[in-house]
Amino acid sequence: MPEHETAGQHGSPAREVGDFLRRRREQVAQRWADTPLFRTVFTVSRDEAVEAGKAVIEALAAVASAGRVEDTEADGFTVVREQLTRTAAARSRAGAGSAQVSNEVDALRPPVVDLLVADLSQSSAEHVRECATAATVLMGTLRLVVMESALNEGRALIDRQRMELLETATPVIKLWDGIVAVPLIGTLDSARSQVVMETLLESVVDQHARFAILDITGVQTVDSLVAQHLMKTVAAARLMGAECIVSGIRPAIAQTIVHLGLDLGTVVTRASLADALAYALDQQGSGIVNAAPLGAVTR
Repeated sequence: MPEHETAGQHGSPAREVGDFLRRRREQVAQRWADTPLFRTVFTVSRDEAVEAGKAVIEALAAVASAGRVEDTEADGFTVVREQLTRTAAARSRAGAGSAQVSNEVDALRPPVVDLLVADLSQSSAEHVRECATAATVLMGTLRLVVMESALNEGRALIDRQRMELLETATPVIKLWDGIVAVPLIGTLDSARSQVVMETLLESVVDQHARFAILDITGVQTVDSLVAQHLMKTVAAARLMGAECIVSGIRPAIAQTIVHLGLDLGTVVTRASLADALAYALDQQGSGIVNAAPLGAVTR
């Protein structure tokens, strides 16, 4: 009796697929190296594509041998999840959409099933069908793992870009020795308010600032949580040894602060950024002198 027939009688179809993948790893990897997914990612070296394919096949064999062909969280996928994510990301950067990447992963299935069926040529039709079904399910799970990993990487990239935009949108400007300012424009939410606090406090330390100006002229409205964040920022700056000045409070924001019952009695406020800067300079013993008009006689 053929060896694979004996294996089929003693093991499940999934486990036999795992044994097959280990036996035919080289042949499967060679065929995968010519598929669009591997060919377009590993453009420099075909050998590199083959080695990458072998790693994935070994992972699939481990998943199948464990009888978890439908489980995207199977331990075997852990080893290659990062590689699959990089592969899918490379295709996305090349302009391939998610549907195309999914189709390219699905194109890895026929080489596996074709070789498996050929390997089981002496087995019964029922056994071949069971093993082919297990292999098909396994490859479908691989496709789910790839797409899930790609989506997670996409979300992580969006989160990183969002944080970078928040940091870019909250620049800290050195106006004078010992004076820094954060001009805020647009909508303030809790996340951005937290970034404002962190960047301002870092600049207070880096610049040895005695005064920190929060200019909210460009902010249309704030909610109660954001208003509390601003108050915490003022308190935190004070703890760092800097006096925080809030400038450019709009009437609507002033009403919100009043309705919330927030006490600004200890906070220095000024109508504009210029007024806040003038106050900070005056407190440092400096003054702003208006230039005399041309032709004027100084007495």
